[in-house]
Amino acid sequence: MRTPRVHVASPPAAGASMTLDAEAAHHVTTVLRLRADDPICLFHDGVECQGLVESVGRRAVTVRLGDCRPVSRESPLAITLAQGISRGERMDYTIQKAVELGVAAIAPLVTERTTVKLDGVRAARRAEHWHRVIVNACEQCGRNRLPELLPVTELHDWLVPPREGAKLLLRGDAELPWSAIQPESRVTLLIGPEGGLAPTEAALAEAAGYTAVRMGPRILRTETAALAAIAALQSGHGDW
Repeated sequence: MRTPRVHVASPPAAGASMTLDAEAAHHVTTVLRLRADDPICLFHDGVECQGLVESVGRRAVTVRLGDCRPVSRESPLAITLAQGISRGERMDYTIQKAVELGVAAIAPLVTERTTVKLDGVRAARRAEHWHRVIVNACEQCGRNRLPELLPVTELHDWLVPPREGAKLLLRGDAELPWSAIQPESRVTLLIGPEGGLAPTEAALAEAAGYTAVRMGPRILRTETAALAAIAALQSGHGDW
């Protein structure tokens, strides 16, 4: 059975006894249901540590750490997923699987066809929720470094600053086929929400340097399009 992995907010140290923060302790006791002497792996910012649960209490969980070492499972291709915010579980699913597929950063975008309304408070709560989705996905897939979750941004604001590397816009009516792209070491992948980007938004993206490409003749859901494109990038130019 695989050793459970738990992300911690501060760097673990070999040989130390570490008290977990409230979120990690809740995960250990409620989700994983670990007990004293159960094996556990803690990770933070590229380092993972093997250890044993030392004590489990109502308010605190401590772990006795053994060997700690840097372990990288990051792709050499730094992919930023600029994703138009989709509804509920679709967005969660997209983020979860994008993390598993190895993206370096995720940028949630508000577009003309975004139906989820996020004011300041709701945006902050949703960002906290998406952060937990990212943490859980890293715990599951073996990554030791959390992808960056960028702030919720309006599409037109996202397009203003220049970005390094290739910039791709997925469009079903694009003339350029996916097979024609030659990405660099950094790629920004722009995906619209349900219904895609509005024509004026797509035109703005292309004016900002995004290359419109298509993935076959079929219409893909927003979550399918994002994950298919990430997988294709990793297969052709990443670590697959």
